[in-house]
Amino acid sequence: MTKPALGRGLSALLGGAAPAVKPPAVATVALAPIPALVAPPDTREHVERVAIARVRPCPFQPRKDFTPDALRELADSIKAQGIVQPLIVRDRGDHFELIAGERRWRAAQLIGLTEVPVVVRQADDRQVLELALIENLQRENLNAIEEAQGYAQLIGQFQLTQEEAAAKVGKSRVAVANSIRLLKLAPEIQVHIREGRLSVGHAKVILGLTRPEHQKLAVDKILRAGLNVRQAEDLVARLQSAGARAPSKPGAKQPLKDAHVTALEDKLKQRLATKVSLRYRQGKGALEIRFATDDELERVLEILGVKLD
Repeated sequence: MTKPALGRGLSALLGGAAPAVKPPAVATVALAPIPALVAPPDTREHVERVAIARVRPCPFQPRKDFTPDALRELADSIKAQGIVQPLIVRDRGDHFELIAGERRWRAAQLIGLTEVPVVVRQADDRQVLELALIENLQRENLNAIEEAQGYAQLIGQFQLTQEEAAAKVGKSRVAVANSIRLLKLAPEIQVHIREGRLSVGHAKVILGLTRPEHQKLAVDKILRAGLNVRQAEDLVARLQSAGARAPSKPGAKQPLKDAHVTALEDKLKQRLATKVSLRYRQGKGALEIRFATDDELERVLEILGVKLD
């Protein structure tokens, strides 16, 4: 008996060749090439090395005095350890202008470095002055006159109020106002403050004298006798009394307050952060506190412990 023939299905399972089936035609579409991915530019600040000859000082730098001995000490430190903190500069096209780090730049030149590490920052003129002031104030690198000149430049060049300038550098308005007052002193007296022969405390006392010749006389006596601030106050008080007893000319200015009264007035200004006028004579007088807005009045009353009903 003859076996029935195997079906084609079984031969396919056992690996037999299946009849070729022509695939259906598929339409092809040309695709545009996929562009290569481009990383966005890195806008973060980074340190780079530039030729020291391309770095130049900034005209807005408030610090003008660089002590040779201190520069030499810094130069020796850089020679041993390198420049640990990079300079802050802005790109001016053919050169870089310093925003912060002029002492490091000067010290690096002393030891003959050809390159310095820098961070390039985008900043306009006002931001440059603000950054330079802030860096120097934080490091306490400025003397009192340089600090006063920096505030005056910030206010005058960019039309800021004292309050706005104070906010920029993190100081109180009264501190800025008191600093700028030092610029009313004669230039030769400012030199004594700049070079450390007179303290800021001495300077505030001397400002109690209106006449330049009295200010110079007081300075001469303070320096010659080595008077401290308290002794200087007594000296200024005597000079003011002598001026009050002198016959006044028509149209002449009246002498300023006693030095002790002026010192107390300054303390009130600092406490209340507003203009204060204190008049005192033989146990009598008047205290005037000024305000410009209702909010400022409420703030002063709050400091004084006065509650509004």
